Amino acid sequence: MTPNYLLGIDVSTTGSKLLLVDASGLVVAVVTQPHSIATPRPLWSEQDPGEWWQAVRTGIRQALKQAGISGSQVIGVGLTGQMHGLTLLDKRGQVLRPAILWNDQRTGAECDQIRERVGARRLIEITGNDALTGFTAPKILWVRSHEPEIYRKICHILLPKDYIRYRLTGEFATDCADAAGTILLNLKERIWSDEILRALEIPRTWLPTVYEGTQITGRISRQAAEETGLAAGTPVVGGGGDQAAQAVGVGAVQPGVVALTLGTSGVVFATVAQPFIEPQGRLHAFCHAVPGRWHLMGVMLSAAGSLRWYRDTFSPGQSFEELLQPAERIPPGSEGLLFLPYLTGERTPYPDPMARGAFVGLTVRHTKAHCSRSVLEGVAFGLRDGFELIRSAGLDTVQQVRVSGGGSKSRLWQQILADVLATELVTVNTTEGAAFGAAMLAGVGAGMWPDVDAACTEMICLTGSVAPDPASVRLYEPYYNLYRRLYPSLADIQHELNF
Repeated sequence: MTPNYLLGIDVSTTGSKLLLVDASGLVVAVVTQPHSIATPRPLWSEQDPGEWWQAVRTGIRQALKQAGISGSQVIGVGLTGQMHGLTLLDKRGQVLRPAILWNDQRTGAECDQIRERVGARRLIEITGNDALTGFTAPKILWVRSHEPEIYRKICHILLPKDYIRYRLTGEFATDCADAAGTILLNLKERIWSDEILRALEIPRTWLPTVYEGTQITGRISRQAAEETGLAAGTPVVGGGGDQAAQAVGVGAVQPGVVALTLGTSGVVFATVAQPFIEPQGRLHAFCHAVPGRWHLMGVMLSAAGSLRWYRDTFSPGQSFEELLQPAERIPPGSEGLLFLPYLTGERTPYPDPMARGAFVGLTVRHTKAHCSRSVLEGVAFGLRDGFELIRSAGLDTVQQVRVSGGGSKSRLWQQILADVLATELVTVNTTEGAAFGAAMLAGVGAGMWPDVDAACTEMICLTGSVAPDPASVRLYEPYYNLYRRLYPSLADIQHELNF
């Protein structure tokens, strides 16, 4: 019998990852095609959707070649990718302007406009979220205000991965998890909110059909088959936004299992069995990629990104391992040195695009090793902010924390996180994150497993753990309390520095 394979596609900010998985969960091919990012003005962040498609179609062919299989052996395709990006198409399906990305910060005035039109409290009640600059809805209003000639031509609005779906299948579709990040979705009903759309004067006809993450949304078209090497008719499932797919990829699909992602951004992700909305909107409340489930999420914008900035700025060319080895000898708290990791603004717990980073407490006795450890600790404190919000929202039953992402490769950082969070961290056998989760969702849609829970049971197992050190837990507590005072103390100065 010819073996079957699943294809997971992750359209991230920095590149498109193509992942082929066999029925046992073995990854047989991984290909990444890079994307370029344009910053035409300060605080702006854009990409060419055509570049995404070029990366994906080239990457699929390379992945098939790497695995030594034909496109006809792929029985399902799952999609994931960067959330919140605005991709605009005209009536012919042509892209109208570069996509405005999740980390674009131009829409502060539009966020205020949304709160005024909908009502701040009502917006959170319906969508589960406050209006933040990264979300999709304020980007739509920005185009209406600043590019009216483009706005008049809009016929379709898609999220980044859903543009790839359109190019693969010809269908305008999305999934519940990614759609929730637009703040145009009724979170509880998992459908577009007519009330929000009316208030913002956005035509519902512009929006794609919403599916669950495991549902088939379309099939590979003849044209896409010719361009990619996949077989025409291969099903493409809903998939999910990157964090929801990442959670599937590490098995964080049941209440009580928390996913901690230490990537460029840092994410604390808690699955819930019903829509659970934090009243002040300080936590994101989204639909899960798992049908009938939701999740709460705290997001810090510069997690491992803070360490990369630090390394590239002060130790260019040095490996992360070499950089962090001396930091192992520095005691918890870095002898009174604190790092505030708001290098690109912040979302949780302070939705402030003008927030800035800082080292606080520097003295002549502090060395480079102190600074290195302080960066790791500052990110850990920032992630704890998300955990504290989840606990304060009433979800205090955390049975397990599963850590993943590039930063989690550092054993020192794992230990600091365990000590700061005062909880055990575990790792799993899957390391390909969101793309792997997308492939698993495709497997459910293709009938390989009856549901996501069954897929996770079969595909994912624990590989290691890091327990908190009681002495370090006690030492970190006063430092965390000082860290929490930094942003309120510095916010006014930071805002004045944004000339």
